[in-house]
Amino acid sequence: MKSSRIHINRFAKTRYINLAMLARIEGWLLMMESVFMLLPCVVAMIYETESAIPFFIAVAITGGVGLLMTLIPAQNKDMGRREAILLTGLTWVVLSIFGMLPFILYGTHMSVTDAFFETMSGFTTTGATVLHTLKDVPNSILLWRCLIQWIGGLGILLFTLAVVPMLNSSGGLMVFNAEVTGITHDKLRPRVGATAKGLWGVYILLTAILIILLSFSDMDFFNALCYGLSTMSTGGFSTSDEGIALYNTVYVKIVMIVFMFLGGVNLSLLYNAMRGKAITLAKNTVFKVYLAIIGVGYALMTIDILLQGGPYSVELLTVTPLFQTVSMISSTGIVAPGFPTWGALTVMVTLIIMFMGACAGSTSGGAKIDRFIVLFKFLKNEFYKIMHPNAVTTVSLNGKGTQPGIIYKTLAFLFLYIFIILIGGTIISLSGLPLGDSLFSALEAISNTGLGSDATGTVGDYAGVADYVKWILAFIMLIGRLEIFTVLVVLTYGFWRR
Repeated sequence: MKSSRIHINRFAKTRYINLAMLARIEGWLLMMESVFMLLPCVVAMIYETESAIPFFIAVAITGGVGLLMTLIPAQNKDMGRREAILLTGLTWVVLSIFGMLPFILYGTHMSVTDAFFETMSGFTTTGATVLHTLKDVPNSILLWRCLIQWIGGLGILLFTLAVVPMLNSSGGLMVFNAEVTGITHDKLRPRVGATAKGLWGVYILLTAILIILLSFSDMDFFNALCYGLSTMSTGGFSTSDEGIALYNTVYVKIVMIVFMFLGGVNLSLLYNAMRGKAITLAKNTVFKVYLAIIGVGYALMTIDILLQGGPYSVELLTVTPLFQTVSMISSTGIVAPGFPTWGALTVMVTLIIMFMGACAGSTSGGAKIDRFIVLFKFLKNEFYKIMHPNAVTTVSLNGKGTQPGIIYKTLAFLFLYIFIILIGGTIISLSGLPLGDSLFSALEAISNTGLGSDATGTVGDYAGVADYVKWILAFIMLIGRLEIFTVLVVLTYGFWRR
């Protein structure tokens, strides 16, 4: 009798998802989001008082709903794998729904579709926009756009793990693994909360340094703050139609190159380097390949500039192509000021490094370099086995052998990545956009790189595309940010069945 009761309890525990606990955590997240909204409120009171009221309303709605959700009783506080996965995907949607309130309430003539697209683009650090111009957009909204990119750069759930102790014993590790990008996840400390605090500490420190450095340029503090938030998160939202071309100096370019580059590095490596373990960077295979790809991309873009003919300058042949390369591979998506007409070579390099992305565990988008290293080493082994069928081979990454399960998951991920681009691009083309532009838009969305350029024939913004296209692209952005499996597994029958 006792064993059957245990069996029933176990079945109930695995059969039903702890929705009450999920709702309470979402409530805490909404309350945190409302706190972040207070910063644009302050800016609104300084620059334009009329935009403060919509933000205060958004704060009240978001915080009020969040407070009510935290009061939902939860008899069982345990969280399993399904709860962690569902929490991860659900959080980005819920935060985007409430995060779009300032866009709608202020009266920027945004529909629900446009506001959701803009917010999801921000949280996923894609940087694609539906705004034709930023000329009449108030500073509070401009800051909110950059702030949600900064929040989404490292992940709001990772922030929650750092400040909500109960998650450390309630599926915190599964939440950490579900949100942090990459094929492997290195814990810096024994407790996942301490790891989250360490990563956020590095992120905040680098952002603060960047803002200070940009303040020494022609930027005022407000613009330095906005560009610091959007650059460190590798998001790329701007505060003006001219973008950083308004501050087109070698100093600004070099500062942004350095921090876009750091945004593409695994934050765990940066954390260890700051603690006196810089040798970990030198020994890390992914980091070395990251440097090599940037070097090759820079060389090819410089050659393309030379092929287009003069006049040339030292800055045009050195800083500008390096800025463009780092911006693309880190998924920041800012086009280098003064970059000449794009040649075929530059377009090809851009597409490849956008697809590839930077290091896992960073704020960048793309499929991640780690996976391509695993793929190429796996292919190398398969070619070797053709001549030596009895050979026993392994795929090593950073000096450690990779389990077969990780290899298979990597192959499945890359297949789905390409498949989503093809299917998404095909569906988007049904709206009347050329197929090439549609495929490029899908690539932009899944790699979280809002290029915002007509370099490949794509429109500079998405204001004119059909509403259903915006929803599809928003969904693809979410898939790209959470790296496919976390989102798609929720749509399977087995997820809800077992």
